[in-house]
Amino acid sequence: MAQIAIININDLGMAVRFDAQFYQPKYLIDTSKGKWLKIKDVLKKCEYGLSLAMNDEKQGVPMFKMDDISHAFLVSDNVRYAEVSDSEHKRFKCKVNDVFFNRVNSEEFVGRTGIFKDSNSDSVFASYLIRLQTKDDLVLPQFLNIFLNSKFGQKQIDRYKRRAVNQANVNAQELQEFFIPVPAISSQRKIADLVDESWQQLEKSKTFYKKAEQTLLQELELEDFIPKWSDGYESDFESVINIFRIDAEYFQPKYRAIETKIKEYKHGWDYLPKLIEISKEKIKIEPEKKYEYVELADINASIGIVDSTSTIFGADLPSRAQMKLRKDDVVVSSVEGSIDKVGLILSEDENLVGSTGFHILRSKGFSPEVNLILCKSPVLQHLFIREASGTILTAVSSNSLGNIVVPKLAKAVQQEITKLVQESHKCVLESRQLLEQAKREVEEMIESKA
Repeated sequence: MAQIAIININDLGMAVRFDAQFYQPKYLIDTSKGKWLKIKDVLKKCEYGLSLAMNDEKQGVPMFKMDDISHAFLVSDNVRYAEVSDSEHKRFKCKVNDVFFNRVNSEEFVGRTGIFKDSNSDSVFASYLIRLQTKDDLVLPQFLNIFLNSKFGQKQIDRYKRRAVNQANVNAQELQEFFIPVPAISSQRKIADLVDESWQQLEKSKTFYKKAEQTLLQELELEDFIPKWSDGYESDFESVINIFRIDAEYFQPKYRAIETKIKEYKHGWDYLPKLIEISKEKIKIEPEKKYEYVELADINASIGIVDSTSTIFGADLPSRAQMKLRKDDVVVSSVEGSIDKVGLILSEDENLVGSTGFHILRSKGFSPEVNLILCKSPVLQHLFIREASGTILTAVSSNSLGNIVVPKLAKAVQQEITKLVQESHKCVLESRQLLEQAKREVEEMIESKA
């Protein structure tokens, strides 16, 4: 039976909408119980960011963009840079507890909301994002952030989305028309504490991860090594013949210096395939079966995990979705520009599938955590880059992995690295659980008033 909603024209508000779908009963929220206000009434600032060209050469200051929101936080893992004037920087600098709303993207990403917590960052934000600053006597920013990530916030986002081909948007005027509950500040403070603790756990995870990487570099006596580009150098003919490469960059002295250091390691070395299994296992795709697809954007590079997956029917998977993934696999991007994208699979899902753009590494001589730190370290990262070849899209072939030298790490060092990485990932899990708890408590708070 068709459902009908009758709306008074006086209730249209600033975001005047006449499309029938906007008024479907499934989108309507009962605001008759408890105190509810429109978001515009709890804000002291609502603004778009900067429209400037961004770069990857770290020229200027960090600029957050729409895909820098992850799990309710702004994260700087893949942040780009922009050159801004002093006046622009003063106006658009991110402040701790600013809330950012992704206003335009593919439909599933519109409305992604995160809070900025990095007091040491000198960053600004791009025009894809809307910055929200709350009146703290009414609504705490952490509460607004979690509410917009809750099912009640998502319901309103779905309602207000303006859909187009492969894209959707919610503008600032429409966002301010959302309704938000306004519980006592003491109740909001409990949510804020959960969000703040979640951020602290995320920061702890990065600390453990960096310590694991430092343990490796110290063991190899490479912690202070800074590879330098040489303008002039030479190589012997025999090396050229053995490698079957004649491009000059391959023979840069910095690569040889790293390789020499590994070969001088006190416990020995070997080529990568001898110590780490390179999996070429493929998966047989069934059209009507659901798969968890892993692509480049799903890797959290700062802590080395596959952070998310996309649930897709086999019939809808892209042609490159062919590789079988298992728990404890380490995936490494084969494309030169994204070789730093290295992540450990933590999921136990049996239907994980990855792109052919990944190298998939499995445990042989080392634990999965050691495989991760080795491949993510600047040591092997440089050697991966050396092996990249091609014209339009340079990439590392699986055969080229056989040229990469790997140290035979001492057992005690392996155990220390494994422990540190596991602690890092425990902190990530704790961070996620705290966010889920915060979201659950906000939803229960609203439902108890219904």
